[in-house]
Amino acid sequence: MPLYYYARKKSSATGTITRIISFLCIFSGISLLIWVLFPILIFEIFYSPKFGVLVQPVPGTFFTDSIVNNLPQVLGSQSIDYTKASVWFPKASNLKLTALPAFSITSYTLDIPKLGIEKALVMVGGDDLTKSLIHFTGSLPANNGNPVIFGHSTLLWLYNPQDYKSIFSRLPDLNKDDNIQVTVDNITYYYKVFEMKIISPDNLSVLEQNNDHAYITLVTCVPQGTYLKRFIVRGRLENI
Repeated sequence: MPLYYYARKKSSATGTITRIISFLCIFSGISLLIWVLFPILIFEIFYSPKFGVLVQPVPGTFFTDSIVNNLPQVLGSQSIDYTKASVWFPKASNLKLTALPAFSITSYTLDIPKLGIEKALVMVGGDDLTKSLIHFTGSLPANNGNPVIFGHSTLLWLYNPQDYKSIFSRLPDLNKDDNIQVTVDNITYYYKVFEMKIISPDNLSVLEQNNDHAYITLVTCVPQGTYLKRFIVRGRLENI
């Protein structure tokens, strides 16, 4: 006859609930991480090669170094408020490239039919990207020069062409010869996309003005949901 025997102790209700909650927390954390990082990886794998080598005046390790050194930015931290257009190109203010002449028109609208963007408000010289697109610098549309328009982006899962916090999220889906429409004083002007590229926030070339023709430049942050790079779409006026 054995001197000892073991009996499995029944789990208490409290212990069972604790284990379930722990499992749910771990599962939720992993799911959230995948939800955030998956579109970033997709952009780097499928979109970045489409637009060639990153154009930037900094070493080629920019993306990996930025993830390591700026992890809060990758995960959407707002330690720097990127809903403010003035912080997108930090060196621009130092070079005084953002000064706008005193235009009589303070706003106009922008349409991109392929992306479902209709009558999006563009504020001239504004700063709040949660309320409109921002005409950051350059001439008014239809004039020789280069109006540069900023628009916010976010994770593709949250894309809504009527929400200014996500309005330019699908800008990389454009192709050359796609149309961009701008309406100023009830006159609509048609631009055709001729260039798309990725640059670093230190590259100010997209803000430069070229008066040999009427251009337009659209700018957003990529990969969507981060603030690591700038995605550029350039168009040329077609109906002049």
